[in-house]
Amino acid sequence: KPVTDTIPAWLWIVFTLLAAGSQVARNAMQRGLTSTLGTTGATHVRFLYGLPFAAVFLLMTWAVTDAPAVQYSWRFVMWLILGAMTQIVATALMLSAMQSKSFVVTTAAIKTEPVQVAVFGAALLGERIGNIGIFAVLIATVGVVMMSWPGKNNDASDTENNRSWWPILVGVASGGMFALSSVGFRGAILALGGDTPDEIPFYVRATTTLACGLLLQTVVLSTYLALRSPEVLRAIFREWKPAMLAGLAGAVASQFWFLAFSIETVSKVRTLALVEVLFAQIISRKIFSQKSSSFETIGIVLIVIGVIALLNA
Repeated sequence: KPVTDTIPAWLWIVFTLLAAGSQVARNAMQRGLTSTLGTTGATHVRFLYGLPFAAVFLLMTWAVTDAPAVQYSWRFVMWLILGAMTQIVATALMLSAMQSKSFVVTTAAIKTEPVQVAVFGAALLGERIGNIGIFAVLIATVGVVMMSWPGKNNDASDTENNRSWWPILVGVASGGMFALSSVGFRGAILALGGDTPDEIPFYVRATTTLACGLLLQTVVLSTYLALRSPEVLRAIFREWKPAMLAGLAGAVASQFWFLAFSIETVSKVRTLALVEVLFAQIISRKIFSQKSSSFETIGIVLIVIGVIALLNA
């Protein structure tokens, strides 16, 4: 087993909560860049400007460990390609959805990711989470979908638009790509180390996979933009100040995600990550100045039940 028994059982929870918090900041920064850089440009920011920070993380990791050098394999490369490429597609779909009038519906559909993670994790990695784990995933996902679903106060145009299947399909597709990305990166982390995986600390595996993944994503998207939309690539460099902050937030979030993936199954990690919706709801004006709808209240209760069940699975 790649992860040794000396790692505290609760550590993945800490990493996941830190990752979820960092991701909220990253998403907000990327959304702000969409208006000036477009969907593809804003997608590329998290990779291009996140890579230098990932390289720094990797150098720091090498400096504090005397573990043997990691052994790369074709198995690692294939998992890495799966994780990196599906994350590009998932991010582009998500940012595109943020510009849609049906953003709330699409977001709700994206949050079906934990269910898809459980399916892909079982099919591709053979990870089983048991009956309690399955219950936790389903109940928390239903809760977050209920919280994200449009209420009675949506205007007529949005309500009419929300009846379309298209935003739902986009959201489910984005959630599916994020699910495959998580499974791919988890597979890459586990494949790193060759015949002696226990000798490679989990944080070395996580940080190495992150740096390699961002390098691949940066090369692919930079090449694509240079050939198809060089003006977007130039705009990305012109917007380097806000893009650098978004890259930092993205690299920090990814670092914590990968650390969590190196310790625990992707299904548990991505289900616990739904607490970011609770955090956003708690600090929003809607909670402080307005009464929550019955749908939102039920959704909150379901998420809490799901998370409690998950932590006891």
